[in-house]
Amino acid sequence: MMIPAEYDEIRPYVAEEIPQICEELLADPEFRAIIGYIYKDVPFEYVAAQMRSAKDNVEFQKALIYPFLKEVLKKLSSGLTVSIENKENLCKSLCISNHRDIIMDSALLCVVFIESVGNTVEIAIGDNLLIRPWIKKLVRLNRSFIVQRSASIREMLASSKRLSSYMHYTIAERHQPIWLAQREGRAKDSNDRTQEGLIKMLSMYSGGDIIDALLELNIAPTTISYEFDPCDYLKAKEFQQKRDNPEHKKAPGDDLENMKVGVLGYKGGIHYHIADCINDEIDKIDRALGKNEKTAAVARIIDKHIHSNYKFWPINYYFYELLTGDTQFADRYTAEDKAKLEAYMQGQIEKIDLPERDDEFCRTKILEMYANPVINYLEATK
Repeated sequence: MMIPAEYDEIRPYVAEEIPQICEELLADPEFRAIIGYIYKDVPFEYVAAQMRSAKDNVEFQKALIYPFLKEVLKKLSSGLTVSIENKENLCKSLCISNHRDIIMDSALLCVVFIESVGNTVEIAIGDNLLIRPWIKKLVRLNRSFIVQRSASIREMLASSKRLSSYMHYTIAERHQPIWLAQREGRAKDSNDRTQEGLIKMLSMYSGGDIIDALLELNIAPTTISYEFDPCDYLKAKEFQQKRDNPEHKKAPGDDLENMKVGVLGYKGGIHYHIADCINDEIDKIDRALGKNEKTAAVARIIDKHIHSNYKFWPINYYFYELLTGDTQFADRYTAEDKAKLEAYMQGQIEKIDLPERDDEFCRTKILEMYANPVINYLEATK
């Protein structure tokens, strides 16, 4: 199916564009260096041949990205588990998830889809992350479409309408599933909340009722749980930097560092839960409400599903106790777990390279990252 030209600037590459883009990537020194780093034991010529053999995006992902991710799971996790409430709806859903890791959240969802239905999701990615020309080419080759965040206010309105239209077209006409984070940027304190502005954006393509527009997207709330967040110390560092200097802005290389640590750091257990489509719940919202009230109601429904379906490990329960003093989960971890987790905490704090590091503050921030999902789960399920 030909994708309308109005989406050319943001859509993933289509099949006829892939050979040229692969050649451009293969000629790029930075891309070649990255390939050499992640495929240390594989001749570059073999990787190049695999890329050149791909006839479409999914073949490219299965040939190059999927094997790498399986190695990451093998070496840097204790395994990926999955629960899907309704597999039949997967191929026409908008998976809205909590956001922990810049790359791995959507990348591992593609693994889930490949192994569940043989397809992959299209991925929404902010243009602020496309900090190298080869990164922009690679993500569009990897079925990503671009969310423009660097436009002016006037341009942003037109950009948001086009983005909304593209997602509706992709799901309704192409029957292609999509992944979208529930908020712009990661929830660095793991207090996962759906941005109401994002819900409004999803309905912007249409001048009709927001409920009708959202029903067309078949929203499936998706919960991503990592036992360990490799970037927890980087997030704690940023919290202190912003506390000490409210005007603090990330340096150009900070996102790249977070990407690298998120991919190559140890994650422990990983669990994905994809809830069934929530159309029935959205359809029950009173249509007499104002747009803001409807938007808030949809965000609450998504949040309740995401919060209810977390998977927890000893680190969540123990750090919840340390943060709140609540001992109701004391039977979920052992004395040995506690000793290991205290050592883990200290090791992560020592990685924070600030000249005036506030260890107690950073410790509290890391405790919050692992405890907030438990707090939200208790609220959602009581």
